[in-house]
Formats: sequence, structure tokens, C-alpha cells
Amino acid sequence: MADPRGTWPEPPPGFYSGLPPRPIYREPHPVMAGSVLSGILSAALWLILFGSLGRDLASYAWWTIAAAVSAWLVALVLAAFGDRGVAVGVSIAAGLGLSVSMAFVAARWIGTYDWPLW
Repeated sequence: MADPRGTWPEPPPGFYSGLPPRPIYREPHPVMAGSVLSGILSAALWLILFGSLGRDLASYAWWTIAAAVSAWLVALVLAAFGDRGVAVGVSIAAGLGLSVSMAFVAARWIGTYDWPLW
């Protein structure tokens, strides 16, 4: 504890001060909210563009599957060599977009007893 004059007291007698300072563990590349949001927005745009190529539910689902798999591959590359925040955002949006697509497929399958992806 510092004294009122702003100086630190001397270490106690017998204290070995030759030890290195305590390590400070910090994230070298912290994940920031802006990069996560940019990853979410870019992957959402990616999924919208690919999903709009489909003419019916089956082609929409296959295009969305292809877009999600390619987005996850890009997220793996970004996590290893690029911005991990963007990789997290891309993964979140790809998973959410694929879930929405598969919910439509499941609803059709439940309603008609016909698997729409074949």
C-alpha cells in the first residue's frame, strides 16, 4: 500500500526482489463486438444471396446448405489466420440460417410426409 507521499514502502528485510514480475495474461487478439457484428452481417448477406437462387424449397435448402458449409470453412480460416471475432459472427449467422432452412424442410416433411430434399 502506498503511503500519503506517493512512494511505495521498502520490501521487508530478507525479501528476494530478483524474481521476475508476475506474468500478465492478455488476449493477443481480443474479440470485439464490432467484428462479431460485421461477421454476422456479412454471413447473413451471403446466406440471403445464395438462398435467393432457389426456386422451390428443395433448391433453397440445398443452396443454403452449400452457403453454410462454405461460410463455416471461411470461419475456420479466419479463426486460424484472421480475425476471430468475424469468424464467430460468421459461424453464428451460418448456424442460424441453416437452422431456419432446416425448420422449413422439417415443416414440409411433417405436413406432407414427403422428404423434400430428395
